[in-house]
Amino acid sequence: MTTEPTQPAPSKNTEKHSVFLKNGQQVHVNDHVYCSPTWAVRDCTPYSVARIMEFLKPEGKTGPESDSYHYTRVRLAWYYRPSDVTDRPVADSRLLLAAIYSEVCDINQIRSKCHVVHRDKITDLSGWKKRPDRFYFNKLFDPYIKREFEIIQSTDVRNIPENVRNTLIERYEFVVAEKEVIPDLTDTIRLCESCTEWCPTPDSVQCDRCKRYFHMRCVNPPLLAKPSRGYGWTCAPCSRKHEEEVDSRDVRHGTPNDKRPLKSNAPAPRGRGRPRKDRTLAEKEESLPVKHFKMWPFRYFGQYTVAEDTLDPEDNIFPRTATRVGPKYQSNFPENGSAHIGPGKPSTDEERGEDRTIEVLSAVNDFTQAEVAEMIQCLEILKQVATAEAKRKSKNDEYFIAPSSSVDFLTEVVRQISDASLNGRSLSTVTLDMINSPRIEKWKAQPTKHYTDREWSKDEVAAFEDAIMTHNAELRAVREEVVVRSMPEVVRFYGHWKNKKIGEENERRKLAGPPPERDYPRFTAGSEEKQIVGIPDDEESVIAAPSKAPSCGACRTRESKMWYKAPKGLNTAFLCDNCGTNWRKYADLNVRPMREDSVPLGKRTEKREGTPLTAPPPKRPKRSSSIQSTPPPNGPVNNVPQLRCVACSRSGPMGKVLRCKKCALQIHAAVCGASFDPEEPEKWTCDLCANDDTLEASVYHDCLLCPRVRYEDKMQSGPFPDSFLRACKPTEGQGWAHVICSVFIPEVAYTDASTMKLVEGISTIPMRRWSQRREGAVVKCNDCPKEYHVPCALAFGNLFGFEIQPVKGTRKDSHVTTTFRGETGCMNAVMFCRDHSHSRRRIYGLCDTDDGGESALQIYVREYKQAQIGNTHGLLRKARRLDSLLAPHAESPPPPDPVLDNMECCQCHTQFSPAFYPSPTSPGSSLCHKCHWQTLPQPVVMTNGTVNGTGTEPAFAAEVQVK
Repeated sequence: MTTEPTQPAPSKNTEKHSVFLKNGQQVHVNDHVYCSPTWAVRDCTPYSVARIMEFLKPEGKTGPESDSYHYTRVRLAWYYRPSDVTDRPVADSRLLLAAIYSEVCDINQIRSKCHVVHRDKITDLSGWKKRPDRFYFNKLFDPYIKREFEIIQSTDVRNIPENVRNTLIERYEFVVAEKEVIPDLTDTIRLCESCTEWCPTPDSVQCDRCKRYFHMRCVNPPLLAKPSRGYGWTCAPCSRKHEEEVDSRDVRHGTPNDKRPLKSNAPAPRGRGRPRKDRTLAEKEESLPVKHFKMWPFRYFGQYTVAEDTLDPEDNIFPRTATRVGPKYQSNFPENGSAHIGPGKPSTDEERGEDRTIEVLSAVNDFTQAEVAEMIQCLEILKQVATAEAKRKSKNDEYFIAPSSSVDFLTEVVRQISDASLNGRSLSTVTLDMINSPRIEKWKAQPTKHYTDREWSKDEVAAFEDAIMTHNAELRAVREEVVVRSMPEVVRFYGHWKNKKIGEENERRKLAGPPPERDYPRFTAGSEEKQIVGIPDDEESVIAAPSKAPSCGACRTRESKMWYKAPKGLNTAFLCDNCGTNWRKYADLNVRPMREDSVPLGKRTEKREGTPLTAPPPKRPKRSSSIQSTPPPNGPVNNVPQLRCVACSRSGPMGKVLRCKKCALQIHAAVCGASFDPEEPEKWTCDLCANDDTLEASVYHDCLLCPRVRYEDKMQSGPFPDSFLRACKPTEGQGWAHVICSVFIPEVAYTDASTMKLVEGISTIPMRRWSQRREGAVVKCNDCPKEYHVPCALAFGNLFGFEIQPVKGTRKDSHVTTTFRGETGCMNAVMFCRDHSHSRRRIYGLCDTDDGGESALQIYVREYKQAQIGNTHGLLRKARRLDSLLAPHAESPPPPDPVLDNMECCQCHTQFSPAFYPSPTSPGSSLCHKCHWQTLPQPVVMTNGTVNGTGTEPAFAAEVQVK
């Protein structure tokens, strides 16, 4: 086979007009550039790296006239970053993955130029990566089969036929192959010792003694398969020589003294080396010529490539996978024509192709003239008989169709006549009973089921259209936005909605006529006008003059000549000049894990580059108040009101700190389970004030967990809006409990941890936790045996907070762990006296938040205070707690019988009860919860708050009184 003349690599001057970017750089074909749309369209993602394949004229402009138009489009060959295709962390931000994938984009999306070179063409990688806008690649990623391939230079491929190798070198700069194939491709050419032709790896075998290669077909006798793994093969001369050595007993198995490493065909490992200071060599590597064939510098030549196909210039250059031809994917029939079809009896081609396996609907084409005449006569008779039968039948029979207008009737008549002719029967044997058999129902069309959804409201249509604008045709995401509709309803409505929009657009075009043709700019005749395209690097992502001194969301610096918009997920919306450039060009953000506000104010020091860690920080010169490190603010002064939280005594803007519009309580939203409209935070009311309107809980706001106080004392020292004790939550018995009390008493839980409603489990608090002097539940200091009521500890200035303790790997299954500010472990609610020092321990305050904006109290309540509501109702959980409270001395009551659910009480005849119990007096009958406990001994509440002298908590008695 002779090779066709190869296509020369396109020159940088093949474009007819000069193309310049807005930053003054001139771009040519095969230049590497940054490409990206505007900041809002690309959704804060970094730039993409691509190679210019060709400049294109406006769409639809062809012929000689198109030469006068400006370039409006460009075909780009994309490069991927490793983070785009895998979740594995890659420390090298200059590493790229090539791809045989191109796309036509708007020419104005080009940002600036960069340089991308193969790894083997770089002599000093460390110095290369220190220069800006420099990238390198050594692998290729195929986006269709989701796999990475190695890339080597075409000159390194030696184990292929000479004509194929010359074609590869002339056309392509690089070759793409699997990693396991690279050693075979880079080895010396392997020729068969018998026929002296090239030995491809799948069809050849190597002698284990002389290391020569043979075609498996050239061996006498031919080899049908290669030796199994762990076994070797020797050719006939080597086998004969080995037998002679064994017979002569002249075999010596000596062990060599020197242990030389095995020879490998893999490329030598590369070292980092010292940075090269010769910039001339670096600039030469940037402009090394690269061969391109049909605009691509590489092609696939791997495990699934036929070497001779490379000579064809139209051969596919894309990576390939294993073919789906063979017994694994298809049915291969042996030469004798027999094969097993399914698990049953074997079948043959003759049996499968016989007439009895085919349903013959008509054989009229094989009829003789006499048979055709007889068929027409028979058909007329059947029509007359059928018509008479139709008159006899009821007119209300909607399933009967007149023969003269029924195609199904005529089809069945022709089938019966053809069957009679093929079986040698007379056509007159076809009767009307044979035609009217149940088989004719097969030809009747079944009524189609029509789905009629309820009409969509205006709000639903608006939500649907907003979701379409955001997610386009991703209907699953649209369904999540339109929560009141099911997925089938969304799909059906999308079809009608799109058809309606297309119809409206067609009507609009009919009335307004075809849209006017776009006027594209043209070059001036007879002049070499320059075309300026692209978007500047800093367009739409630069913040010209921040309103105040910002902080970089990555490195936390406050000094920068220019500020950029930060991507989503950072602590601030600003990036300094260095971090902004690294993110946009290299997708690299060195985020500082330490937060400045987590360090005490008096211990903050500034670490300068180059200073030792143990030395004191250098003194900074005093600056005048008129000299500022950041650009002076030109915008309006920030007048957002700051509110002081009563829980942490820190101020914050409206929205993070809420203010009740009735009682003026000011508190962080993340520590009181507040639910409010983010757009109108000023309309928020606390739970106590909201209860004044709804009256869903008691009008007495006494905390069931606090000590009992007299009415006069309460009027003098009640919870005012400037105290954290104003934050209360309703209980399951329509009482109230302080937020801080319910959080720091471990036996208490919440029905809904997100809103901290309702407070459950007060009756399960053990007696040891109740104070004998003034009642009320107490909490113990974490470092000493002192006990306090929660409001008393708050008034004394004790420290309330949360501590995370690490958990061993063997105990993680038995403990609930959480992560807060990068620390993972079991979170505990702790309280310390004023006498203890906790400076060496990491204690998080109630209002301390993590990067996601959640407070420590919010995370603790969500993970450890949520009641088990998965399989039980709230009323049933309360009833079970009352069961254990009212009869502590008696035997445990029998569990509710599920068979007796939804029954009727035999005494009060009620059908509504949390549970039904078997009646001890009437077998087969049931008792409701109230009547069941009336049959048991009644407890007597003592004056000291105990029940029958057993020490049951008085909080339940207080809750019953409130109710």
